[in-house]
Amino acid sequence: MATNNINIKNRRATFDYEIVETFTAGIVLTGTEIKSLRQGRAGLTDTYCLRENGELWVKNMYIAEYSMGSYNNHSTHRDRKLLLTKKEIGRIGKASEQPGYSVVPLRVFINERGLAKMVIAIARGKKMFDKRQSIKEREDKRAMDRMFKR
Repeated sequence: MATNNINIKNRRATFDYEIVETFTAGIVLTGTEIKSLRQGRAGLTDTYCLRENGELWVKNMYIAEYSMGSYNNHSTHRDRKLLLTKKEIGRIGKASEQPGYSVVPLRVFINERGLAKMVIAIARGKKMFDKRQSIKEREDKRAMDRMFKR
């Protein structure tokens, strides 16, 4: 099987949140969803995870309709189940119940076996001054890189 380089990132997540702990979870997808995902037609903007009845669900994840799909095509923003162990779901559930903590998807990728995986994180929301600090650190790093390239 050829190597897939599908790597869809949630770029806002590291700007809006401070990452505490990460997990890799499988995603339950339909046939047209995985085909569309392999074409790289997905997005994680405004996506979040929620624990319901001992299961973890990803909400508002966008996967475009498959172009060759017929009447069997999927809904673009449907809820999708994440596959984790009970222990991991329990730990994520406890952390998300604490004030200021959220469960945020960071990226979606296809592993070497051809399975869709999602990296999720327990994250703490940043305050405005934390975001300004992140911007300052990023600009300083760019300036240092420019100086050393000369």
